[in-house]
Amino acid sequence: MKGKTVWLILLAIIVLCAFLAPVAYDRIMKVLYPVAYEHTVLEHARKNELDPYLVLGLIKAESNFVCDAQSHKDAKGLMQLTDSTAEWVAGKMGMEGFTTDQLSDPEVNISLGCWYLRHLLNSYDGDQTLALCAYNAGSGNVDKWLSDSRYSSNGETLDAIPFPETENYVQNTEKYTKQYKKLYPSLFDGLGS
Repeated sequence: MKGKTVWLILLAIIVLCAFLAPVAYDRIMKVLYPVAYEHTVLEHARKNELDPYLVLGLIKAESNFVCDAQSHKDAKGLMQLTDSTAEWVAGKMGMEGFTTDQLSDPEVNISLGCWYLRHLLNSYDGDQTLALCAYNAGSGNVDKWLSDSRYSSNGETLDAIPFPETENYVQNTEKYTKQYKKLYPSLFDGLGS
């Protein structure tokens, strides 16, 4: 009788684990893929004709949603903009009185970052890989790679990304974007008409 009870308890534990595993997995994944500022993301993604999930993926890759993050290259905020890029974008956007101290403000940072991402997508004919490469490594580097037959066979797309950091960044941003779409499929439903 004792052996039968142990087996029944083990079976009950296995069944319970099988039932709870998907719930636990979903909760763990949502901790690993946080969401914040979704109204601001949606607003500026729409203004700039961007996929809001791409913006979430980029923010996860850049700062993991830490609004006052600062990189070793002095990029700041959620979307990790350098002072010079932010000042240039703010000027193009016609933002009066912009200072780089505002880069820790999520509204300002997301606004500038989304505009800049749209600018890069336009510069590279909508090629998301090239735009993300430029966001990470700069347009100057991407333009050099496109004109170098070691990295581009046609001068329009990249066959290889020579900077491992940039290659990882692009892969991670694209992976994060897909994961956000999977975990939060209706996140933007009903937000801001």
